[in-house]
Amino acid sequence: MSAALPALSPAELARYSRHILLDQFGVEGQRKLAAARVLVIGAGGLGSPAALYLAAAGVGTLGIADLDRVEPHNLQRQLLHDDAAVGRPKVESATRRLCATNPFIQVHAHAEGVTAENALVLFASYDVIVDGTDNFGSRYLNNDAAHLAGKPLVHGSVFKFEGQVTVLDPARGGPCYRCLFPEPPTPGSVPGCGEAGVLGALCGVIGSLQALEAIKQITGVGETLRGRLLTYDALTQSFRTLTLPRDPRCPLCGDAPVIRTLDPRHYAAITCAPTPTMADTEHPIEITVTEAKRLLDESPCGVMLIDVREPHELEIAKVNGAEAIPMRQIPERLHDLPRDEHLLIMCHHGGRSRRVTEFLRAQGLTAVSNIAGGIDAWAAEIDPSLRRY
Repeated sequence: MSAALPALSPAELARYSRHILLDQFGVEGQRKLAAARVLVIGAGGLGSPAALYLAAAGVGTLGIADLDRVEPHNLQRQLLHDDAAVGRPKVESATRRLCATNPFIQVHAHAEGVTAENALVLFASYDVIVDGTDNFGSRYLNNDAAHLAGKPLVHGSVFKFEGQVTVLDPARGGPCYRCLFPEPPTPGSVPGCGEAGVLGALCGVIGSLQALEAIKQITGVGETLRGRLLTYDALTQSFRTLTLPRDPRCPLCGDAPVIRTLDPRHYAAITCAPTPTMADTEHPIEITVTEAKRLLDESPCGVMLIDVREPHELEIAKVNGAEAIPMRQIPERLHDLPRDEHLLIMCHHGGRSRRVTEFLRAQGLTAVSNIAGGIDAWAAEIDPSLRRY
């Protein structure tokens, strides 16, 4: 953060007066916020409340990194977006909403998201990183990049009715994400909110806590969660705080680190992204619902449709003849899947099925294709009698 703190205009002093009235905060604290640059990764369930509160608080420069587009099911919890934004890039609606929230700040959209190729340069432009991503590959990448760039990272995650928050800051004596979780979980073993669901208001709690931690990090007010993990159970309205020591054996921030660069292949492996092969020509990694229907009609004995949604989703809508295997069961059912058939993987919108497709290909099954758009596209383009949800 720059040592030269900006002056505040009369309009800004009036806007932030409730901050300034705080003895521990005052004008200096508000000027520190005005000088700060915070990158929010993910304009989703956590990034939405985090970014909104950071914008309202007066953080001078906010970066929003996200490469996704708004989908209807996002609107239950992702408050940066509205109905008019469906189908558009999330960074567009996020930028519009944040600029409308506070005209005194600047918002930079990073529509390419965070990648192993751009992370270090991108992080170097910000003082604090707020991680609101929902997959392990991104979490490990953001953690590694933040450490190598020397930036504190405010981590948050949610699952069903539970959430957690911590500040990962090895440069100042705290642990990193790899100290907590040395190895990523087995692909498919931990369902995301697309499979397990998540309470919308829970995202508001955790995302707001992330914003609070970023504000404390910037202003020096209070004690951050560096070295501590705050967990929250929405069903019982209870919080717990666990002490998290730095692991001296950590391959990233330990006494003898071996991770010194960001290797794209490493993070692709965590997310089960396979290396493209010649088999992609005969069996493309992704096909449309129209192509899937044609394959099923023309080669019923050589093609298998696998629906990886949850049982309660199948009660809403399903394609006749599909084999139902929930995503979380795919690893244990791996040896049951035929290797002499073309496997077509379907979910609700195509996200879960894409991850399953990549996992199966990484396990050596090359004749596997994701059905883009999932059963929602199937209902829209193939069978209008199916219920959409």
